[in-house]
Amino acid sequence: MQNTALLLVDIQNDYFPNGRMELHETHRAAANARSVLDVFRREQLPLFHIQHLSVQPGATFFIPGTGGEDIHETVAPLPDETVITKNYPNSFRDTQLLSLLHEAGIENLIICGMMSHMCIDATTRAAVDYGFRCTVIEDACTSPNLSVRGRTIPATDVHDAFMAALGSLYADIQTVEVFLQGTKK
Repeated sequence: MQNTALLLVDIQNDYFPNGRMELHETHRAAANARSVLDVFRREQLPLFHIQHLSVQPGATFFIPGTGGEDIHETVAPLPDETVITKNYPNSFRDTQLLSLLHEAGIENLIICGMMSHMCIDATTRAAVDYGFRCTVIEDACTSPNLSVRGRTIPATDVHDAFMAALGSLYADIQTVEVFLQGTKK
């Protein structure tokens, strides 16, 4: 995993039960992300926690000072780990992420987090545009149900559609099991 970094995107309290924007099976996705995080910590590989803060008028979740914006305890950063705050779905937009990755000589990104159809999609596509090779750990990501033309699209279908789209051109899509097998020495 030379020249590889982990991005943990928006695994924050508001996405969990009793949060302001509950997603589908967040505890499962967070536990899988934690398994990946444990590998990076054990191997002392670069990792970045991405935290979305909503600062736009009318925002309904990730509002600073509510606790919902905090990174969930399952993947909470250690004191020496980098936390990058962002205000847009794309983790690179108006943040120091790109410069930090370049400074560290990173070429490959392992991406986990929330929401598959929004911040994971935007961040992965931007990363590829910047020249990174990306792997998305699909079962360490999740989405909510969405609606279009009066029809509800189940969260699992939303997630699967975005993983299929990213996998067609932008990223290697893996399960946590496959990823962990590839890291065994």
